[in-house]
Order: sequence, then structure tokens, then C-alpha cells
Amino acid sequence: MVDVTARETRLLQPGRVYVGWRYAQVHDDPGPPPKRPTPPEVEAVTPEWVAPRRREENLFNRPLRIVSWSAGIGAALFVVAGITGMLMWAFAVAGLVACGLVALITGYSMWQGEKVMRARAAEERERLEREREERRRELEAAHAEHARAYREWQHRREAYESQHEWYAVTLPQGVDRVDVAGGTLAGWSAMVTMMGAARLAAGSHVTVLDLSEGAVAKELTELGNDQGERPQVWVLPSDLPQLDLTHGLDADQLADVLSLVVSVSEEQGGARDLSFDNAILERVLGVFGGRASIPQITAALRALAQVGDPRDDLRAGLLTDEDLAKITTMFGRGAADRVVIERAWALESQLRKLEKLGSSPTLLPPSRLRVIATDRRAGVLTNRVLGTYVTAALTHVLRGSPQGKPWEHTLLVCGAEKLRGDVLDRLIDSCEATSTGLVLMYRSIPPHVKERLGRGHAAVGFMRLGNAEDARIAAEQIGAEHTLEVAELTEKVGDAVTFGKDGTYVSTVGPSAPLPVFNGNEPTDAALPDGIGRATAWGQGTSLAAEAGKGSREFAVEPRELQQLPPTAMVFTHADASGRRILLVDANPGIMTLPTANIQEYEEATDPSRARHAKPDFPSQDTARPAPNIGPPPERLDFRKKKR
Repeated sequence: MVDVTARETRLLQPGRVYVGWRYAQVHDDPGPPPKRPTPPEVEAVTPEWVAPRRREENLFNRPLRIVSWSAGIGAALFVVAGITGMLMWAFAVAGLVACGLVALITGYSMWQGEKVMRARAAEERERLEREREERRRELEAAHAEHARAYREWQHRREAYESQHEWYAVTLPQGVDRVDVAGGTLAGWSAMVTMMGAARLAAGSHVTVLDLSEGAVAKELTELGNDQGERPQVWVLPSDLPQLDLTHGLDADQLADVLSLVVSVSEEQGGARDLSFDNAILERVLGVFGGRASIPQITAALRALAQVGDPRDDLRAGLLTDEDLAKITTMFGRGAADRVVIERAWALESQLRKLEKLGSSPTLLPPSRLRVIATDRRAGVLTNRVLGTYVTAALTHVLRGSPQGKPWEHTLLVCGAEKLRGDVLDRLIDSCEATSTGLVLMYRSIPPHVKERLGRGHAAVGFMRLGNAEDARIAAEQIGAEHTLEVAELTEKVGDAVTFGKDGTYVSTVGPSAPLPVFNGNEPTDAALPDGIGRATAWGQGTSLAAEAGKGSREFAVEPRELQQLPPTAMVFTHADASGRRILLVDANPGIMTLPTANIQEYEEATDPSRARHAKPDFPSQDTARPAPNIGPPPERLDFRKKKR
């Protein structure tokens, strides 16, 4: 385990892109402490030990006692007989002598038995004393060994309790995109907050396009407020007047964007319809000299489709008589009229949802965090139109931006499965060409998503996949032979965090937007863990879940397990020099607040020779390249970071 200070293990490295945390323990649980040796029971020559031997000796000496007692009785009889004259004293004395000899012989035998028994008792005492001394020496050695083992156990216990359990997971160099498939709104909230907060702390610009209708970047915006970032939040369609992504685009680019917007209701792969729509829009824009507002374009399309009364648009100033004349004679009066009318009508019906676009621009302060979200209270088709418009417009804005450092600007698209495949391809190509970091998050894996997962220089993450077919596809791509480890904290934090009660954003760009409240914190990585713990539900919920203990379990990569992944868990896979790397990652940003979190990767923490000491890949916040312009025309805003 690397001996590093708490600051060093919590300090973000600007040149890295953090995606989550890996649970790993260098030191195993040492278990209970070693038991203290107990002294054995002391043996001694006690009456209980003597009694059976005494009974045995008495049983062996019983005949001798009988003979001895008989000799005594006989001696007494001889004395009485001599006294009474029954026997002559000579015979009485001879009898006494004989009885005395018998008594002497039997008594000597019994004395010998008693002597042997006492000797045996003495030997037993000596033997027990020797054994007692041997046990004492063994007990002293056992106590010394126990003291040594207990010190070792204490060291292992201290190492186990003080070790880092969470290690950062970062993208390898060369990866310019992350594809995330599956997941819940809570899991996406964790992922967006984790990556967005780390990129902001590294000095990058972050743009979130939230098409999930679940406000998954709300925790990130609250953290941005806490860190003094002044996030800009557009909630569509209500904030369309304050949004202008197509300002500065020429006629060809604007026609390309708007034709893609109309394609949301078309089947995938309708290239012929896209080219036809593009041609119509280019000609309509040519009527206005190449620059026109959305209301002007829809008015021209109504005239071309012969919908409504064009005099209303003339009175509103959207068209002039000259414009109307050009439009009505644009395609002539041939057999193609019916096709032109149908397509013009389709274009107008979709683009009218954007008529308020950029109609009331607002001067906005500089911000490195921008969120554009669709409101779930709007219609489904309306949100698809708005999402496609923002994506296609951002694509063109990126294409016109200079190339910067990798991940200097990070774009997160939540709900990307709602976009057509060709829209995704254009966005991916533009991000790759400008070194913009791209995170695409898909709730499901439809065919057009499946064929794009991991394409190019991309890492892939699989979060909870409720659909059985999606889970099967993910298991096949990961490989069923792998076994992963999920931490107990990862499984419990989903229950500890309450997310998405209202599921809506608070707009910061509209005329009635509330003034932001800041705490005056500088947006530095040193303050990031404290800000996450203070300003986000993930930081607060993680601290509660961490009190429940620690541990982990293993599971095999199979569809059933992928359908039951914890909300913040993600099976993360990418290619590196040693082959394909597969990890179980927790995207919970609250882990950064734990004392057991290490901002190094596991391999670097356990093997210092593998640590990367590369210079930061990003310029300082004072010289960072601004993110693409969003909102009023560029000349009305200064997107550069203010000097400190």
C-alpha cells in the first residue's frame, strides 16, 4: 500500500477523466484476535489419588492382616493358658514365640507394602513436578508467541481498517468517448455528477444535453452553484427565446440542421428524404439572402405548401410581396408540385415548434457549466424535435470550433437513444475532430445503438438493464466468463439516496429566472469533496450508507445479474495495452467524500512504478478554450473565464 497523505489521495489530476470508483482491498480482514493461551489444570497427589491405591493395597494385605490378627489372638490364648495352668509355661512360651514370629513376618510384609506405596506417591509427586515445570516453560513460550501473533494481528487490523477501499477509475489515453447503455435516472444522476464535477474541477467546460426528461443533471447544477460556477440551465421549450445555437451558420449549415430536425418522424436511413428536405430549405433560405429566422422560414414553407392565408404572414412582416412571388414560382408548376407541397407541409409542421427560437436573447454571465434539457411536461414529439435540433446545431457549432486539448470541453448527452443514428454519427465525428470529450447515455439498446456501442476510440459502460434482450446483448459483449465484485456500499446507497422527487430543473436564463445564490467557494478540486458532501444528495446519502459496514460479494456476468445491478453500478470495459479491461465501477460521486477513497487507480496505488506523472493535458482555467457558444450571438457575450 502506498504511503500517501490524505490530500494527495484526494487531489484530482487535471489530465485525467474520472468515470467512477473501483472497490478493492489490498489487505484482507484479519478476523478475530488470536486467543490467549490458557494454563493447563494442575495435577497433584491428592487424597483422591491415594484412596484407590490405598484400597488396592489393603485388599492385597488382607490375608496378611488376618494371619497377623490370628497370631495375636493365639499369643493371647497361650498367655491365658499359661496363667490358668492349662498349659505348661514351656509350651505357652513356645506358642508365644511362634505367634510372635508369624506376626513379625506378616507385619514386615505389610510395612514393605506401605513403604512401596509411599515411594510410588513420592515418584508421582516428582513426575508431576517435572511435568508442571515443563508446562510452565511451554506456557511462557505460548504467551510469548501469542504476544507476537497479537502484535502482528494488530498491524494487520490497523492496515485493514486504515486502508483505501475505493480507487479512482479513469479513461486511458486515446479514449475520446464513453458509451453508457442502460441505467436508471438515479444511476444517470450519479454518473453525470461524477464526470461533470471532476471535469469542472479540472478546469474544463461541461455541456449537458438532457433528453431523459428526468433532470439527471440537477445534482450537478446544485454542486455548480455551491462551487461558484453559475451554471446556465435552459429548459425547453419554455426557454427557446433565450437559446440560439444556429446564429452565425450559413444557409447550407442551417438547412442541414433543420432537415435533420424534420427527420425525427422518419424511419432510420431515409437519406433520400433528407436530401430532398435539404434542397427545399436551401432554396427557401436563398429567398431571404441566406439568413432568416425560424418564423420567416415557416411562413415561406406555408406559402410553398399552400397552407393558410399568406396575407397574414405579409401583415406580420414575415414575408414581403417579392419574397412571396419568389416562393410561389420556386419549383414551377410541374408534376413535382404534389411532392413539394407534401414535404413543405411536413417541414412546416415540425419547424413551427422552433418558431420562438432566439427571439428574446438575454445577456448571460460566463459559465463553464451549461445544461439544456427538455421538459417532460411538453409533448413527446415536441421534445424529439427540440432534442434533435440542439444536437444537430451543436454538431455544426463544434465543427466550426478550433481543435483543443482532449476533453477540454466535455459534452454529455442523456437519452441519446432518442436521436437518429445519422444524427449520432455526425455528433461523434464532430467531437472526435475537435477533441471534445463525448459521453452518450442510452436507456435501451435498439438496433441503431447496438451497432454503435464502442465504435472507434470509445469505452463502454453497462448499467442496470431491465430489458431481458438488452441484458443478453450486454452479457454477450462483456463475456460471461468474467466474475466481478460489487461492494456492499454500492448495493445500499441506492436505498439511502432519494432522487428525482420533482424531476424538473429551475431555469437560470429565462426572464423570470431566480438569481443564483453562491457560497463564495472557489471552483477547485480541493473543495470538491466537501462540496459534494454538502450540496448533493449523493454525498449525504453515501455517508449514511457507509456507516452500515463494509464488505462485498462476487457475481458472474449474466443477463439476470445485469438486470439487478445497483443503480450506481456500471460494468466498465475498454481496451488497453494488455487487452480488454473489465471492471465493476461505482459512479457514485459521494464516494469521493469518504476517507477510504484514493484518487489514484488501484494498480498505481499498489505498484508506484506504474503511476503516471504526465503533465496536465489541459490549460489553466484562465487560458482554457471556451466551449461552443450557446445563447445570444457571440458578440453579446464574453465566454472567457474571468481572471482571478
